[in-house]
Amino acid sequence: MEKKATVVLGVTGSIAAYKAAEIVSRLTKLDIDVRVILTEGGARFITPLTLETLSLSPVHTDQFSREAPYEVEHVSLAKAADVFLVAPATADFIGKAANGVADDLLTTTFLATRAKVLIAPAMNTNMLAHPAVQQNLETLRGRGCVVIEPGEGLLACRDVGRGKLAPVDTIVEAVQKALLRKHDLSGRRILVTAGPTREAIDPVRFLSNRSSGKMGFAVAEAAARRGAEVTLIAGPVQLPTPAGVARRDIVSSAELCAAVEEAFPSCDALVMAAAPADFTPPAAAPQKLKKHGGGLTLSLVPTADILMTIAPKKERQVVMGFAAETEDIERNAMEKLARKRLDFIAANDVSASDAGFAVDTNAVTLYCSGGGKKSSGLMQKSALADWLLDELASKLR
Repeated sequence: MEKKATVVLGVTGSIAAYKAAEIVSRLTKLDIDVRVILTEGGARFITPLTLETLSLSPVHTDQFSREAPYEVEHVSLAKAADVFLVAPATADFIGKAANGVADDLLTTTFLATRAKVLIAPAMNTNMLAHPAVQQNLETLRGRGCVVIEPGEGLLACRDVGRGKLAPVDTIVEAVQKALLRKHDLSGRRILVTAGPTREAIDPVRFLSNRSSGKMGFAVAEAAARRGAEVTLIAGPVQLPTPAGVARRDIVSSAELCAAVEEAFPSCDALVMAAAPADFTPPAAAPQKLKKHGGGLTLSLVPTADILMTIAPKKERQVVMGFAAETEDIERNAMEKLARKRLDFIAANDVSASDAGFAVDTNAVTLYCSGGGKKSSGLMQKSALADWLLDELASKLR
């Protein structure tokens, strides 16, 4: 029998905590296993007994509970979650989550989980508008958390404005969408390339670039997590192979091209996140080149354009390329999208300190073959991988 989806619901100290009862009720009626973490503040607004009765499961309140002495409670809850939902989320929780504070069961579980995180803020309108709260929310969005935007209206404090907990229908719909994403690439074969190439000059020297492979590895990891059969073709990088991913290592641009040509016919989608060299020496010198008091002139020839070679051969496949640019980003990206017959191209400014090579964040604009573009904003590469795969999955459907 297939395991039920599990939602871990955090309930914090907001007057809107009473709505957690309806959230739990709605999710359980959808045959979702709901496990509730109730903070000390939350328990002042709604009782554990109410939520236990509706969820048919014990409510977790104490980080040091010994009811199951063989389990570390926050770790077991973190691992159980398919979706981690905090509704309502107070400014206190949001601040702690954004800054890595772990001083109770909810915040420790938040840091330990690798599930999709949904946060539904509820607070006074002035608190919500405070720059510190807005910055904390932006930080969490950048790390891949989904913020379920609060509504407007008369608040419990009698102020009027934004800050009401989002409607329960909206929250439940967001949970369902997050659960669907977990398996939306099941049965699909995704080919991902990552990292730089090395073009040999002689036995000890080579031409390369600053690509770390982090973006491509993040895409491969996210695709596998979403159920895809993933093949990762990686240049020379110092990164571990993501769980569930078949990896093939290459060195040169010619090797990358050959590997992609071999794997492409059997894939459903290609995400070309690698940064192959554009030029290579016609042949590597057989021995180390010596200094003889003068300079060295290298003769270079263009490497094969892998996407130009592969994309025209596509039948059912969806192809996403990347454009690492330093100027005229939109013009260059649009030109590559059309010339190489791609479905998507993700363009970024690699001269930016927080969105270029060898960093954990990135920001792209995704251009589509049918017209239109979307900007991601600055995100952790792990979050951006899912953002890109959302578009890819939509095209595959």
